[in-house]
Amino acid sequence: MTGAEIIVQVLADEGVDVIFGYSGGAILPTYDAVFRFNHEHKDRMPLIVPANEQGAGFMAAGYARASGKVGVALVTSGPGATNLVTPVRDCMADSIPIVAICGQVPTAAIGSDAFQEAPVSSIMGACAKHMLLVTDPTRLEATVRTAFEIARTGRPGPVVVDVPKDVQNWSGVFHGHGLLAVPGYRARLRAVEESRLDDAACAAFLENLRQAKRPLIYAGGGVIHAEASRALRDFAHAFQIPVTATLMGLGCYDTTEPLSLHMLGMHGTAYANYATDDCDFLIAVGSRFDDRVAGVPAKFARSARFIAHLDVDSAEINKVKRVHWHHIGNTGQALDKLRSYLLAQQFKPDYAPWHRHIAELKKTYAMNYDRKSKLIQPYAVIEELNKHTRGEAVISTGVGQHQMWAAQYFDFREPRLWLTSGSMGTMGFRLPAAIGAQFARRDKTVIDIDGDASIRMNLGELETVTTYGLPIKVVVLNNFGDGMVRQWQKLFFKGRFSASDKSLHKKDFVKAAQADGFPWAKRLDRNEDLARTIAEFVAFDGPAFLEVIIDPDAGVYPMVGPGVSYAEMITGDWIPSREPPKSVEIDKSEMF
Repeated sequence: MTGAEIIVQVLADEGVDVIFGYSGGAILPTYDAVFRFNHEHKDRMPLIVPANEQGAGFMAAGYARASGKVGVALVTSGPGATNLVTPVRDCMADSIPIVAICGQVPTAAIGSDAFQEAPVSSIMGACAKHMLLVTDPTRLEATVRTAFEIARTGRPGPVVVDVPKDVQNWSGVFHGHGLLAVPGYRARLRAVEESRLDDAACAAFLENLRQAKRPLIYAGGGVIHAEASRALRDFAHAFQIPVTATLMGLGCYDTTEPLSLHMLGMHGTAYANYATDDCDFLIAVGSRFDDRVAGVPAKFARSARFIAHLDVDSAEINKVKRVHWHHIGNTGQALDKLRSYLLAQQFKPDYAPWHRHIAELKKTYAMNYDRKSKLIQPYAVIEELNKHTRGEAVISTGVGQHQMWAAQYFDFREPRLWLTSGSMGTMGFRLPAAIGAQFARRDKTVIDIDGDASIRMNLGELETVTTYGLPIKVVVLNNFGDGMVRQWQKLFFKGRFSASDKSLHKKDFVKAAQADGFPWAKRLDRNEDLARTIAEFVAFDGPAFLEVIIDPDAGVYPMVGPGVSYAEMITGDWIPSREPPKSVEIDKSEMF
């Protein structure tokens, strides 16, 4: 086989069923091999072409997030590879497994500033979980196969493989097996995989849990990556322990259940944040106490006498918040072991007073907004969509206010239904991620929730939706500007809307969608049309685009400002607060 054919055959052997990518000179041999493979195998591995390479990276990420499998992006050298930098870093920040294969100039030309050459190893090495440059063609097969192993195992992440054009054109033997020698990685991985909770550790956990009256599970995206949602639910149900999730953990526990507190953190529900303040035993599972949740670590879970932490990555233990008990290993296995041990010890706690307290928090500090406003409220749009999706649709978002409204007002009954750029906060993520998700979950309704500012980035992918006939539903909540930036400018910069007001911009999003072939494209600007229009939008059989003109002053609340605790949370005009809001000095160096 040629090197290009070897790459394609390894992809097929790894179970890849879709590739996202944009062609170019340095990757042409592999694109030709993909074409020939699909001709021979009846499009077993279709190639989806985006508007640009960043779209390809986010499509691969959306596919991986929605399926749990490794997504694949295939791009050319130079600008093709550098356009993947943001998606690769985004995947690294959110622990998403993708393999990005980049063409490169011929081996002899590397370092000569050849046409469309970029120092991919140097650039991506700082952004990816692992970076592999193939200079020995006899190791190409093992390299590509190892890239998949590294991407999917341990704490998942993106792996970049840089393949010079002469390596793609080289001919040699395809062995059908073999991996690179990465002994250090495999030793660390084996230690984690073989790590088991022993009875002594379980006994220590139980001894402290027996003393607790108000335990709370704080679940993060690691629960979803580890496929540990079932174990988490079984553990919570067995002992009736309430659950709150991070932005990345939404869906790991059914948000419609009574024990669910939905999301905590900077824009979490007020009742989840207050419950976190009130709990006396915090069980952190697959979460990392990041700054959007534990903004002031010393004041986070301030009443907790005991904090337990289960994670796959040892680097996260005691990195931000000191804990009293921890376990590094498979979180699903650990939760199952704890549950069986506690049941064997006949642990049958009575948390009825705590449940009543939680119920009162949820009633008193419920999410709310101005329901009598004549202007369309974004919260009402999400609520109406949620009535139709019932927590079972795949929801993808950009970044900004619309992202937080979607997180707050949508329900998620299972994992991998919520796709958003968490740690990187990348505008432009949403539509290409939705495209990738639709290829992963053809059985699901996929809805892209966007803002007028965020959709401008990667707007070209509207055509990709219609080119491939994908029944994706796109919602643009238009408040004529960078809404989240304006909210911060309003609160902390005396209303100086520097570069964030787009009320004079001329973009007609409906015409843009129609130009890209959307058969259903409408604008909603009257409250009385809200329910009817959304019902039509969701029911339409095919790609649909809805622009909603929303109240430009609608804010995201609750909001925990930078450098303050949950007790100082701003709840806005429609959600009660435990204490009157205080004037808080904000260190602007900590903003965003």
